[in-house]
Amino acid sequence: MTDIKIERLDAILSELKSFVVAFSGGVDSSFLLHRAHSIKMAEMIGVTIRTPYIPDIEIREAEEFARSHGINHTIIDLSFPGSIRNNPSDRCYICKRTLFSELLAFAAKNGFRYVIDGTNSDDTNVFRPGLRALRELGIRSPLLEAGFTKQDIREMLGKENLPIAGKPALACLLTRIPYNTVVTDGMLKMIEQAEYFLINKGYPGTRVRIHGDLARLECLPGYLEKIVQSPDKELIINSLKKIGFRFVSLDLEGYRSGSADQEIDRL
Repeated sequence: MTDIKIERLDAILSELKSFVVAFSGGVDSSFLLHRAHSIKMAEMIGVTIRTPYIPDIEIREAEEFARSHGINHTIIDLSFPGSIRNNPSDRCYICKRTLFSELLAFAAKNGFRYVIDGTNSDDTNVFRPGLRALRELGIRSPLLEAGFTKQDIREMLGKENLPIAGKPALACLLTRIPYNTVVTDGMLKMIEQAEYFLINKGYPGTRVRIHGDLARLECLPGYLEKIVQSPDKELIINSLKKIGFRFVSLDLEGYRSGSADQEIDRL
């Protein structure tokens, strides 16, 4: 079945001929960018947008991925949009409209016909308000159109021996902050420093959700028990307090994608 999806994907990319790949550095957009580059049948460039709420590590890894594979790539710097400074419940929609409008302007200025992104079929089964913005702007999603799931993408990356196959999702830092909360640069820095520390301590994919001066850690399966039983526990507590948190808690439910979205029905 995956072979059929690959054929569909290659056909779509070949038909588009000229496009900008919205390249976040995550698993989906990395696969899309790599596949588009490898078929050699299109004029393309990967474009990464750097904003204050995207982790620096994600930008660095995007740069390294493109450079290591000889892929044409550039970065656009964008300041914090005032329309999402208070983290509204439709933040994702507003943000996607803003970012992809920038990509469309870049494409038009540089002679590319389309902008494409790494949305896959699994994304349609969860809360993704940004998808409406993509539809409104006419953004193409070849992985979705070809029927790729997240598992398909990871399997293909594994077959091609690309280490990014096992990379955990990072997502933008605004997802760590409750809705209707004014976002400060200090908040973003604290979250980023805390998560980078946890990555380096061997807990990739851990989310640091901020609630005032409390850090709520959502861990991937197996990590919660490891933190509780490990000598790292005291080091983690002390290190996050040095970063600026007063309290450090472990969420017993562990990591859930979009856990903050559960609050929307209560707003």
